[in-house]
Amino acid sequence: MQLKVTNSPFTEEQAELLNKLLPTLTEAQTQWLGGFLTFYRAGAASAETAASAQLIAPALEQAVQAVASAPAAPREATILFGSQTGNSQRLAGKLADKLKGQGFEVTLSAMSAYKTNGLKKTAHLFIVASTHGEGDPPDNALTFHEFLYSKRAPKLDGLKFSVLALGDTSYEFFCKTGIDFDERLAELGAERLADRVDCDLDFEAPAGEWMASVIGALDAATGTGTAAATAGAPSASAAAAPAESEYSRSNPFKAEVLTTINLNGRGSDRETRHLELSLEGSDLSYEPGDCVGIYPENDPALVDAIIAAMNWSPSEVVVSGKDGDEGTLRSALLRQFEITVLTKPLLEKAAAFTDNGQLAELIAPEKKAELKAYTNGRDLLDLLQDFGPWKLTAANLVSILRKMPPRLYSIASSNKANEDEVHLTIRKVEYEAHGRARGGVCSVQVSERLAEGDTLPIFIQHNPNFKLPANPETPIIMVGPGTGVAPFRAFLEEREELGSEGKTWLFYGDRHFVTDFLYQTDWQRMLKDGVLTKLDVAFSRDSKEKVYVQHRMLQQAAELYAWLQEGAHVYVCGDEKHMAHDVHNALLTIIEQQGGLDAEAAKAYLAELQAQQRYQRDVY
Repeated sequence: MQLKVTNSPFTEEQAELLNKLLPTLTEAQTQWLGGFLTFYRAGAASAETAASAQLIAPALEQAVQAVASAPAAPREATILFGSQTGNSQRLAGKLADKLKGQGFEVTLSAMSAYKTNGLKKTAHLFIVASTHGEGDPPDNALTFHEFLYSKRAPKLDGLKFSVLALGDTSYEFFCKTGIDFDERLAELGAERLADRVDCDLDFEAPAGEWMASVIGALDAATGTGTAAATAGAPSASAAAAPAESEYSRSNPFKAEVLTTINLNGRGSDRETRHLELSLEGSDLSYEPGDCVGIYPENDPALVDAIIAAMNWSPSEVVVSGKDGDEGTLRSALLRQFEITVLTKPLLEKAAAFTDNGQLAELIAPEKKAELKAYTNGRDLLDLLQDFGPWKLTAANLVSILRKMPPRLYSIASSNKANEDEVHLTIRKVEYEAHGRARGGVCSVQVSERLAEGDTLPIFIQHNPNFKLPANPETPIIMVGPGTGVAPFRAFLEEREELGSEGKTWLFYGDRHFVTDFLYQTDWQRMLKDGVLTKLDVAFSRDSKEKVYVQHRMLQQAAELYAWLQEGAHVYVCGDEKHMAHDVHNALLTIIEQQGGLDAEAAKAYLAELQAQQRYQRDVY
């Protein structure tokens, strides 16, 4: 309601000022103003002040009543996250704490746990979502994504929203899940409160800018700017949380290598490292299901080849870190920047430094297929060799490169069983492509250039979406071929340490029994001690017909379904493109056949397991 000049003693200018002020008042401020008027009506002020108050009191009272009778701007926010590894969930929690500090009533939820019938009643919706695989929503965003694109999705006129999208520019469908949510909410009639922000792997800074934009837009929309003074105050939950380690993604801990062992036997065509790192003095802690992030170093030979190809000096000083930190070009290319992956944004920036028309042609919108084919398996050296001559200085180069992203590895140990240590399982990646030998940045460093006593910069990546059941008596089924078995070593060590009685069943697969049976002695000991109840293995190249973990699951269909009916939780870790899809389909087949269900009912059964967090995946 607006204060009108015609029915008040105020001039037009005064009324305009009041109309600007009054909608911004909080409930507490309105009550205080009401008390102020009552105070003066009771004659508690000095004669002079009381006289002044008597002049303004009727008008102010009318204004206060106008504010009180006007509908209050809603001061609530709903934050939904779709997260596979925990980044989106952590950022959503950070936004929730900031908004609670502003005095907002906040609902924070995984998309899978959110009751969609509340969507129409929501005034402000904020979505933080990662993109998984080839443009797919993460597991805990699937049902909400399907709902929004279904006929059941309601019109959302009156809803204000904003989306933070996490992704990786080396993938074709960069941030597709966040883009989907942003576009669909707008199609349903919702209004963008703040523009969507798409984040690459180095997401901290743009995510912080998005949060600031969201808070500023909310202040403007709800008139709560005066609450900003409390923005820095921690929420009750944050205040109650235990103190965390000073080491994090942005400030990694240099962990000493205690042990590095090749788990593959002599004659294997693979090399898989069991790495034991010291956490002593870090105050870092973890739970089974969490990951370690490692900031690796690039191959020195590749770095030297790049510098030589451009006739640069390795000792040239360049800006190599945040806050304008400087270092030598060689050091920067070794540790600070990604040089083994080509992305479209990199090629677009590089095109400004060459007159070679072929690069401009390659990044044209209609050349999407050609661009994908070119970037697959090539690196920065290929780019520099293929599209010269260059007008590119060393300083230009580092300004367009992406910061070195950390590599995440599932933790293969229990913190309770290995105090001040963390164990990892890392398989060496090496292959031939485009006439050159290539390799995984971190896995090659670990296998070829890392010795006991060296250090690695690491942080703990907590993953609340891949956790043991709260009840230690609950049966668990674990499917982890190859290095995907790593978190299940942690699961079983944890249950052994706690003395848990719940049944455990591991499906493990690799190529050859003799050379590729990772942690074989651990599983045998755990079987003997009763920590591991059942073990089924599949070695794909030991027989004429290739046998994989999903085949072993189908062979054990009746018992596996019985475990599900008993309340077992299912965990899958490993390759997303093939294995995880095959295991998912095997589960659907088992549920359909053993449960006597049709395909749709089996799909609903498995979806319900996911909603109950009884079916969790850590796939990559």
